[in-house]
Amino acid sequence: MTVDTETRPLPAARHARAAVAVLFFTNGALFANLLPRYPQIKEDLAIGNGAYGLAVAAFPAGAITAGLAAGLLIRRMGSARVAVLGTLLTGAGILAAGLAPSVALFATALFLAGAMDALTDVAQNAHGLRVQRLYGRSILNSFHAVWSIGAVTGGLMAAGAMSLGLSLGVHLAVSAAVLVAAAVAALRFCLPGPDNGPEETGPEETRPEETGRKETGRERLTAEGARGTSRVGVVLAALVLIATAGTLVEDAGNSWAALYLSGALHASAALAASGFIALVGAQFIGRLIGDRLVDRFGQRAVARAGGLITAVGMGLALAVPTLPGTILGFALAGFGVATLVPAAMHEADALPGLKPGSGLTIVSWLMRLGFLLSPPIVGQVADAAGLRTGLLVIPAAGVLVVLLAGVLQARPRRD
Repeated sequence: MTVDTETRPLPAARHARAAVAVLFFTNGALFANLLPRYPQIKEDLAIGNGAYGLAVAAFPAGAITAGLAAGLLIRRMGSARVAVLGTLLTGAGILAAGLAPSVALFATALFLAGAMDALTDVAQNAHGLRVQRLYGRSILNSFHAVWSIGAVTGGLMAAGAMSLGLSLGVHLAVSAAVLVAAAVAALRFCLPGPDNGPEETGPEETRPEETGRKETGRERLTAEGARGTSRVGVVLAALVLIATAGTLVEDAGNSWAALYLSGALHASAALAASGFIALVGAQFIGRLIGDRLVDRFGQRAVARAGGLITAVGMGLALAVPTLPGTILGFALAGFGVATLVPAAMHEADALPGLKPGSGLTIVSWLMRLGFLLSPPIVGQVADAAGLRTGLLVIPAAGVLVVLLAGVLQARPRRD
């Protein structure tokens, strides 16, 4: 007779889950407060499109430059402290970018903010995975859903500040102070102890053989010995590609959905924005229900289904271009990739033979290449063959996920 693992988590685990949710929320809201202010900054600095494009690329460039340091800092300071410190420094960098009197200082501040954001991203996911291990079931997707809520909230904060006529400096200073204060307050409720220490496997600290649950990726590969360890490099590369596929689809919606709908399909400006809204909204819904789907069917099945939905949905939208069909295609793509980044992070964190936090750091670091490389790649293809052809990157990413999903964990729960 097996023991029911769906017991109520201990208070410390519930408090830690709320604290990590606050960290994800503040991380999503900080940068989103700056984005709606970009047109004003561009005008104030009197820069052209080329210089502006290079300047804003400093944010992902900073993230890629500093991302690999996250694992070392987490091992030395703990994931919760790194996440909160990174939040504080990200807020300072965003404020500096808003107040920068020159293009060079604007780009430098964005570079530093991106670097700190990368550290925060890895650290908050690392701590979220610690809490998930205490729960004994998937909760990581819910944290990413909270990040989406934070991003929307940050955008609304910026819109409200502009409608009230607040200056850029006052707006960013107030938003940074409020969000950093929330992150600092959350720190006291995070899990104590080092991230490389032994973790409880669930709310009652039961062992796999006592509960009937299947082994984690780390347990499974460690048990395989040298044969399992030799696969780590290949598995890690596949996980990076899965996460990058998710970021490629997300960036395609961010950067090109409105342009494609307004250009090729002649949608009005208001209607053209619905492509991005559909993708982000469906992604949020996918993350809200993603944990339940993963607990029931496993990471592998959910990822394969999501890849198939992305490939077929957006593929048909591009093959037969209509306004309703294309908006639906972007929505299906957003829903399909909703769990990919959390899934890749979860599996990378469980790989044996790596120092704690290293697998998660590598995946988080390299997947940012999707945000950095996607716009110029799609743009070059669009200039040569049209944006409709360039957007084939979306169904291609879905196909890639279907092919690589085998490295993810199969159904984790007992029959």
